[in-house]
Amino acid sequence: MQAVRLDDISDPRLDVFARLTEHQLRCDLDPARGILIAESPLVVCVALDAGVVPLSFLVDERHLGSCAELLERAAQVAAEAGADKPEAFVLPHDVAECLTGYKVTRGFLCAMRRPAARGVAEVVAGARHVAVLEDLVDVSNVGALFRSAAALGADAVVLSPRCADPFCRRAARVSMGTVFQVPWARAEAPSWPGATFDLLREKGFSVLAMALAEDAVAIDDPSLSHADKRALLFGSEGYGLTRAALDAADRSVIIPMSNGVDSLNVAASSAVAFWQFFR
Repeated sequence: MQAVRLDDISDPRLDVFARLTEHQLRCDLDPARGILIAESPLVVCVALDAGVVPLSFLVDERHLGSCAELLERAAQVAAEAGADKPEAFVLPHDVAECLTGYKVTRGFLCAMRRPAARGVAEVVAGARHVAVLEDLVDVSNVGALFRSAAALGADAVVLSPRCADPFCRRAARVSMGTVFQVPWARAEAPSWPGATFDLLREKGFSVLAMALAEDAVAIDDPSLSHADKRALLFGSEGYGLTRAALDAADRSVIIPMSNGVDSLNVAASSAVAFWQFFR
């Protein structure tokens, strides 16, 4: 791979890493597919395993040697996809430290071709365990939920139209790259929630809302053990699930709590629910 040494963070070739917003990366540079930024060697490695095509790298010169094998592998993935060989822009350590979030990313970033969007019917085909997210706005929560989904048996994730982007750089990093492993799709606005849930039921899923509803049953209620295919529905960090989503679900489920605590953060509650229903 060609290494291009730079000494100025303001070089326009670094705009994609240092100055463009998530919206600009997703829509403005390539409206058909967009670009995402993967941070850290581990996340880049998982993305490459999933066939995500690398476009260019930003590398702290201190890490160039340790990442040489990964850079060569990225060049192979690009070649197999018929894409141009990615360039590696190498910065001196003191310049790389000026990057926002350097202590987290450690000066290793990869601009990658955003995978093509998939449809809900496509990602749930053949699945038995599905997570459904309504209007989660915190990208860290989305990333953490994907990590639990991957670790605890979810086959796919369905997002509401207003849910945060799993390919946002922070969500991808928090997920440890699992946003590239677990198939996901965003529902179309007119189909949410009714038509989306109807599609899940047509595919044989029981739609279970994780919600503090009056008619909710405990997560270990025996009546929940008979469904072969389950779609677990999680709501916004602020107000939870909308009335429309609750009404469209088949049943509501709660995790029994102690000490007067009424709920858990969605990243924690999803892990408990995945363990109970997807193992």
